[in-house]
Amino acid sequence: MVGLTRHGNPKGQVYVMASAVFPIAPEGNLSRYLSEIRRYPMLTPEEELNLAKRWQTEGDLDSAHKLVTSHLRLVAKIAMGYRGYGLPIGELISEGNVGMMQAVKRFDPDRGFRLATYAMWWIRAAIQEYILHSWSLVKMGTTAAQKKLFFNLRKIKGQMQAIEEGDLNPEQVKKIAHRLGVPEDEVVNMNRRLTAPDQSLNAPTRTDSESEWQDWLVDDSPDQEARFAENQELEQRRSLLTDAMRTLSDRERHILTQRRLVDEPKTLEDLSDEFKISRERVRQIEVRAFEKLQRAMKNAVVQAARP
Repeated sequence: MVGLTRHGNPKGQVYVMASAVFPIAPEGNLSRYLSEIRRYPMLTPEEELNLAKRWQTEGDLDSAHKLVTSHLRLVAKIAMGYRGYGLPIGELISEGNVGMMQAVKRFDPDRGFRLATYAMWWIRAAIQEYILHSWSLVKMGTTAAQKKLFFNLRKIKGQMQAIEEGDLNPEQVKKIAHRLGVPEDEVVNMNRRLTAPDQSLNAPTRTDSESEWQDWLVDDSPDQEARFAENQELEQRRSLLTDAMRTLSDRERHILTQRRLVDEPKTLEDLSDEFKISRERVRQIEVRAFEKLQRAMKNAVVQAARP
């Protein structure tokens, strides 16, 4: 069962079956699925706020259904960006839909953000987690830096027109390492992992040996306590950022978000046209908003540390 769970409901936990939320499974007829989800209307900010309030306070399943289905196109769009990893796009959309449902379950309309802005993080996280678990074990990155390299190397190689198989040249390695902030040897190693053919872990290490390659694998993943501590720290940082963003004005929050908190930041000229102000004024607002955000987060950390 995959669905939404609302905690604190006086009638108990509420589940919404995925089959009741989505028109058809994206793993089936993808073109039909993409056509079907276009039938669901986009929500105005007022409609979204009212639906989120009813789901949060009353556990209204119809409101949750409308919140999820109105964002199915967003899920499909994000999933399309991960087509280069050799996995069926329908499966990626399904995983993204699970992330969307998690976002609706955890969404707090009083924070001042639109659901789409909040949901993008959950959708991407669900898809990336699925890719990492589905990808060949010998190709999977384990650290945060390796995961970042894993999900960006293919795109950057395409932008540099270096998509042919084989090793990158030293200049390409240097540019990619600088752009992603990782050592050059990690770029070389990850590129070789992504371009090398899969090998069976049950293959013998030598033709005259009964020993298999999997016998030599070492589990270097962090233990349960380390993962819990990492997740807890991440949640605390997200909470600090969300609370700090509320100290900004609507214009400051919008400009800072569009300049620094989205995958494809808007230019100063774009925001200048949107607000009918000069580019320099947009830049000043961005800098001021970022400084206010830093102060608010530092103050929150200091207050939390006090006995």
